[in-house]
Amino acid sequence: MTNEEIWRAALEQSAIDCNCRPEDFQRPENVITDANSDPRARAYLPRPIECELVSYGSNVVAQVSGRVREAVRAYVNAYPASHAFETPHLYVLNEALAPFGLAACYIAEYFLPDVTALRLMECPYPLRLLGPADFAGLYLPAWSNALCEKRRELDMLAVGAYDGDRLIGLAGMSADCESMWQIGVDVLPEHRRRGVASALTSRLALEAFERGKIPFYCAAWCNLKSVRNALKCGFRPAWVELTARDLAHIGEQNRR
Repeated sequence: MTNEEIWRAALEQSAIDCNCRPEDFQRPENVITDANSDPRARAYLPRPIECELVSYGSNVVAQVSGRVREAVRAYVNAYPASHAFETPHLYVLNEALAPFGLAACYIAEYFLPDVTALRLMECPYPLRLLGPADFAGLYLPAWSNALCEKRRELDMLAVGAYDGDRLIGLAGMSADCESMWQIGVDVLPEHRRRGVASALTSRLALEAFERGKIPFYCAAWCNLKSVRNALKCGFRPAWVELTARDLAHIGEQNRR
């Protein structure tokens, strides 16, 4: 699989997610679309979404409900795409969404593999490839990035790092859509900074390609450890997303 094919597949999936065409992400002007509930969309966000902004760098594609359309249109057209996902401008977006009981909630950067840079990284611990039956008992707080309790049926594959019989690191891969599988990784605190995360991530990415799937990786901008891991393994920044949610949901997240 080439980088061009990977890029095209990501654009096609984002088009499904945002109810638009792949080429819409590369237009010079912003694009506003109607929120949809396509069953082929990535599975981990409840749909329809009232406000979601996506950018591959050229513009902003905004998927919106009818009631917030004009408010969001005014916002994305007021600022360049390179600044629409950051403060202080996000305060303006929140003010526009406040009458609808919404606010910016999740902001994340997504990474795609560069096939010229992706390689298996070394690890001081032996690795084991795990299937669903092997990790059925691992839905624990320590592995909450690698596996998702709420969507167990989407967890397809995992790789564990072991110190003897003790699991000290785990990377999992979820089938968030048909063509692309997302990687999440956890390493126990006392075993970090030893190359475990990069070894697990790179191994799982290569396993995805062997199964005809494109691995992708997501991190918050402020999670520098996770971003460094993605870059070290040969992943490169591809697109960014902002999702607004209702204030009750945001309050629940803040109480955790």
